Amino acid sequence: MGEDRRLRAVVELAQGMAAAHTPRDSWRAAALGACHALAGSFAALSVWERELGRLRVLANVGERAPDEEEFPDGEAYPVHQFPEITEFLHERWAGGGGPNAWVETADGPAAGPVGYCHQRVAALRRRRRGCCVVAPIVLHGRAWGELYVARPVTAPVFDRADAEFATVLASVVAAGLAQTERLEEARRLAFTDALTGLANRRAVDVRLDEAIDLHRQEGAAVSLVVCDLNGLKNVNDTRGHAVGDRLLERFGSVLSLCGAMLPGTLAARLGGDEFCLLAVGPPADEVVRIADELCRRAAELELGEGVACGVASTADPIGPVRSARRLFRLADAAQYRAKAVRAAKPVVAGREGPDDPVVRLADAPSPVRGERRRFRGRHEHPRP
Repeated sequence: MGEDRRLRAVVELAQGMAAAHTPRDSWRAAALGACHALAGSFAALSVWERELGRLRVLANVGERAPDEEEFPDGEAYPVHQFPEITEFLHERWAGGGGPNAWVETADGPAAGPVGYCHQRVAALRRRRRGCCVVAPIVLHGRAWGELYVARPVTAPVFDRADAEFATVLASVVAAGLAQTERLEEARRLAFTDALTGLANRRAVDVRLDEAIDLHRQEGAAVSLVVCDLNGLKNVNDTRGHAVGDRLLERFGSVLSLCGAMLPGTLAARLGGDEFCLLAVGPPADEVVRIADELCRRAAELELGEGVACGVASTADPIGPVRSARRLFRLADAAQYRAKAVRAAKPVVAGREGPDDPVVRLADAPSPVRGERRRFRGRHEHPRP
């Protein structure tokens, strides 16, 4: 391959990864770009999962064998079968060498540094491929995984120049993966509360809108538990904000634990001392039971004064719920009532008869005197 063509291939690989919107898109773009650049018939991208001691395949592209899926769920290999990724290459880097690619054929090593090739040779024969080039991927100064490109038996065997070019491609892939990681971290932070690690208000807005759409289309039960952590201001004023933050973190853990009792439930911190659980599917009584458990556990915390908890569910007699805003107002009104009467258990919207005070408060046409500020603003802003 001429220098100009190789340069174009590098640019196309980088552009393909830059245009990716998800990690899977990025993995696929990396494998496809390398496969095209090296005139291969098949390529794979794998990650070294240190904590599990395995090399896990993220993407397979090109002419796949019957047992090779594009994005496999369980294709992984113990690293002891491919120790070059952990031992051989590590020794080279520790000694000042670079993470160079190497070539193997169905008959054994062909070019480049010699690794431990037995398993790869067996795989080439089993899948009727003639040769492969393996390029380690180094990210943030550590072995991240590998790029693998193969050719059929009828194609020319990769040579040393191909191995050197694969090393260059691996560095381009590493740069693309680093960018993907930064984007994913930014996306994660955009929907995560920094202090507690729970979902944040933005994540709740998005999930609740989706849940209400599902309720309108399919009748799915959507339940919202809104909590106000009692005593936070007193803790901040008397013991300092660091201790107050510890209370928020501790309650966040309790909320997460209780939310896990309802499969698929989102646990979130709305801001300040306000938290919520969003459940789609479970019966209303089951959600109320978990909310009661949450109140009990919160009351047992060393700090704070328990929690005021309100519940609203489309499965209860609260009238039609056509918007996320209405369900939020109902749960918020229930929580407001729980706080006002110092309830030790959750207050549930719609369970006090036809003239339910919570429903009446939530559906008031305009804020009543003394009503909390949140009723005037919640969910009246455009969705991000």
